[in-house]
Amino acid sequence: MKKKVIISNIVWLGLVSLFVDMSTEMVYPLVPLFLTAALGASPAIVGLIEGIAESIASLLKVFSGYIGDVRHNKKPLTFIGYSASVLYKIFLLLATSWPLVLLARVIDRTGKGIRTAPRDALVAQSSDEKKLGGSFGLHKMLDMAGSSLGALFAYIFVATSIGFHKAFLFSIIPAIIGILIIFFVREDQGSDKTPEKLKLKGLKLGGKLKMYLAVIFIFCLGNSSNTFLLLKAQNQGFSASQVMLLYLLFNVATSIFAIPSGKLSDRFGRSKILVPGYLIYGLVYLGFAFLSAKPAILILFIAYGVYTAFISGAERAFIAENAPAGLKGTVLGIYGMVQGVGLLLSSIIAGLLWDKINSDAPFLFGAILGVGSAIIIKIILNRNNSITEQKNTGMIR
Repeated sequence: MKKKVIISNIVWLGLVSLFVDMSTEMVYPLVPLFLTAALGASPAIVGLIEGIAESIASLLKVFSGYIGDVRHNKKPLTFIGYSASVLYKIFLLLATSWPLVLLARVIDRTGKGIRTAPRDALVAQSSDEKKLGGSFGLHKMLDMAGSSLGALFAYIFVATSIGFHKAFLFSIIPAIIGILIIFFVREDQGSDKTPEKLKLKGLKLGGKLKMYLAVIFIFCLGNSSNTFLLLKAQNQGFSASQVMLLYLLFNVATSIFAIPSGKLSDRFGRSKILVPGYLIYGLVYLGFAFLSAKPAILILFIAYGVYTAFISGAERAFIAENAPAGLKGTVLGIYGMVQGVGLLLSSIIAGLLWDKINSDAPFLFGAILGVGSAIIIKIILNRNNSITEQKNTGMIR
């Protein structure tokens, strides 16, 4: 009976993400076009908006994860976070200048900051420890399936010239459906015992986890917002509707590879998936810096989806299984915060490199950090093989 509850819990959370991400991705690829074409914003402004929005949200991830662990209210926090998606679309409808778009993005990312760590903790809580990568992979697959549907709608909106504001209005519908599905999710409040009287400042992380988080921060300095990929494609001669199709390919590729890559990390160890994932990222960004042919750009978007699938499940599983007992949400929140702060800096850096040098510079910078991160991660994860990876590969039974 418990197994049925566990399976349905992960699926329900995946369906929530599917519908809300469908809503978000209906407008996400439209926002940079809306900013540059309709509101006259520069790429530097686009980077500033994404960086500020993500960084504000990232600071909330630690606290929402910690509150969810201590108060065992992961489900209510997840509900509140996803509800911000509707408010985000309403503010986009009202936006007449880029500062209002910034406010809308801050609202959306604040919601993400509130929900991400508690939601990921619910996935970890509902999963078999030996299948953690597969569970996160399943969630990511449903998440990206929703993103694919959203990107498809974005393409239809652009191809039929439906208009930005009508697209923003229509996107509210799936967001509401996703929020309602949260009521089917169950939180087992007794499964993770949080150490009594633990204060956030007293949290102690293992050396390997600390080093890994440090590398993630370095990597994220070159991992700018995906809006720059869309702007780059447009800069290479793709029409607005073709850019939407490229974004759709990226989402479909991620959805297809999410479960297999998560399961492979369970079977062969996290490093066997994470290291190739970061290498793929470096090569993809190198391709964006030096390749301009449309078939090459198409392949790069697909490969970028493969990278996303490789990293998402295996990385979250690694973070969760190396977190102190009862504090998975807190550590997943720290992981999200590190990513968000890095994204703030990377988006500002990318915008400045684009404006001051050329459109290739942000991708060359990201490629260098991506390949470098892959090398360092391999060293960290293979150094004195962890007990967890030994178990995953069958060395300890």
